[in-house]
Amino acid sequence: MPHASSTFASLVLGHAHARHIAAYTPQNAPYQTQPGQSGYNQCGTGYNQSSECQNVYLNTVQDFCLWAPPYPGSTIGDTEQVEVAWCMQSGYGTRLIPDGTITGAHLVVTPDYVQVTGVGNLTNLNILENDQGGEFDYYGATGGGYPLGGLVFSSAFGQLQQIEIWTSFISYDLFCFRACKPSLNASTLCQDTYSVMGCEWNMPANYSAGIFEECVGDSGQPMGIYGTSTFSQGQPATPPPLSMPSSSSCTFYNTISNGQGLLPSGAASTRVTEVPTTSVSTIPTSLSSSTSQSSAPTYSSSRSESSSLLTTSTESFSTESSSSSQISFSSLSP
Repeated sequence: MPHASSTFASLVLGHAHARHIAAYTPQNAPYQTQPGQSGYNQCGTGYNQSSECQNVYLNTVQDFCLWAPPYPGSTIGDTEQVEVAWCMQSGYGTRLIPDGTITGAHLVVTPDYVQVTGVGNLTNLNILENDQGGEFDYYGATGGGYPLGGLVFSSAFGQLQQIEIWTSFISYDLFCFRACKPSLNASTLCQDTYSVMGCEWNMPANYSAGIFEECVGDSGQPMGIYGTSTFSQGQPATPPPLSMPSSSSCTFYNTISNGQGLLPSGAASTRVTEVPTTSVSTIPTSLSSSTSQSSAPTYSSSRSESSSLLTTSTESFSTESSSSSQISFSSLSP
């Protein structure tokens, strides 16, 4: 099966926003990167449960962050511009995701993006119970991103680097985050136009509870593209999600943890250091991985919208994948 990077090369400029972002590292980012930003990007190290840091990281299934509200009992719709970083690991100057919050997490690195999906009790991250959530992305309403001034970093493709183009959804019990490797395909594979369609439509993937895995995989098809037709949000007929991409070479863990337990608001690490200024890292060479043409079972939902980690097994696996059906919707845009 060809990767999206080759199959959809002709589409890559169709949804690109005209903007330029300076390439930052966590060490040389300015205090704030956007006018009117509520938080900051100079975050230091350690952790602090009152942090207003707006840097997130997608590195491994043991080391990732999510956007979530800075104060309790919040809906995503009311706080999308001011969300802060909640991370699985200390060292970034952010808030920590309390141990036990994430009950299933699935990270996959493809030739074009790194993606984490999963479930949990995300009310621990100040999200109101039963809030169906919303979408964050690199552009936002005016080009500054939602949250405003939020930066995304990843070492999934080699050296830690800023990832400019990304998209994410979160609700009280479900999350997904995709950060696209710098390329002409990035804005197509990390589109920000399907803001009410939710995780499972935008990012078909494993959302199972009780499993913590890190895999390599094929890049999925760009969301909303069905053959020669493009679905536009709000059209009368909504097509089903695209097929879940295949993955392989998965490493499984018993759990993921930062070893800090359930932290009260205001808790902080005992040592927080200043961040030295360094030069911007060179963008690494492209990831090369061989993946089997396989897919995990389909998962459905009624929603529309540690240092002590133990590796339990490392294995390559494949499950039979049904090929994408020919889909025809009269309301799709040509």
